[in-house]
Amino acid sequence: MSEEVQNVTEESFEGEVLGSELPVLVDFWAPWCAPCRALQPTIEALARDYRGTAHIVKVNVDENPGLAEHYGIRGIPTLVLFRAGKEEHRLVGAAGKEAIARLIGNTEPATA
Repeated sequence: MSEEVQNVTEESFEGEVLGSELPVLVDFWAPWCAPCRALQPTIEALARDYRGTAHIVKVNVDENPGLAEHYGIRGIPTLVLFRAGKEEHRLVGAAGKEAIARLIGNTEPATA
């Protein structure tokens, strides 16, 4: 996994996601999920593009079932955008880079 994409756990979620001053895109995934693995290069590219303007993190739903249950994750991959500690947008299923960038919304990529 890229150094730009951080793994977040039930223990670190509050500080890394809910307490972040920057928008945070959370990728709920599992290692056995083929669409999740296919999405990984896109997630890593977006993490590089948005470095400094948004955080992109991953939550393994098998290792963190409490987070998956709390946020109602029924299918993976599920991408959830948090701003100021609140869920703002959600995208279920593998999506292209442009669709995910739209999810991040008015946050400008660092490379723009």
